Amino acid sequence: MTFDWDVVDEFMPRFWDGVLVTLQALALGTLIAFSLGLVWAMAQRSPQPWVRLPVIWVTEFIRNTPLLVQLFFLFYVVPEVGPSMSPLTTGIVGLGLHYSTYTAEVYRAGIDGVPVGQWEASKALSLSRGRTWTSVILPQAIRRVVPALGNYVVAMLKDSPMIAVIGALDMLGEARQFSNETFTTEAITVVGVAFIVIAYPASLLIRALERRLVNNT
Repeated sequence: MTFDWDVVDEFMPRFWDGVLVTLQALALGTLIAFSLGLVWAMAQRSPQPWVRLPVIWVTEFIRNTPLLVQLFFLFYVVPEVGPSMSPLTTGIVGLGLHYSTYTAEVYRAGIDGVPVGQWEASKALSLSRGRTWTSVILPQAIRRVVPALGNYVVAMLKDSPMIAVIGALDMLGEARQFSNETFTTEAITVVGVAFIVIAYPASLLIRALERRLVNNT
């Protein structure tokens, strides 16, 4: 069996379509995961039980449910009782919501790592609760957790092919469809290499960022 470059040339237009979908899902999913994760983490520290307890239950439920099940639920069940979304939008929301529960734990660890004296000093300076969070606690907490958050970006990239099951054809989805139509394997190989090309430099960047933060601490 030989590798047919003509097949690769034929696949490339669909490959780039898949790359665009993958990057859109990754970028927007990451934005949702990082933003919503911070909201979850702060809500879990709320002194009000009616805020804290439901958030803890919801995040635990999402974290312990397979991403694939959540994607099916958002795409097939939610439109029966609420708004419907396109396959790509559903995939973005699903990825972002799922990973927000993991980033919430990362943020929580970062917040817990801020010395108690910082809270006490803020109280002694009569800072409001909001000012304490935005000016004292969060800048220190986020600095500590940036490398861990970066690892979840790579994990989200590797999970992005799951959105193909609801019709959002990412790189792998396009490759599988093309391979089924042409009975070839070159497209799958190209996508495998593409994932390595994207993920490995991202991993190196995360390590470099981690070393930089450690040296500046």
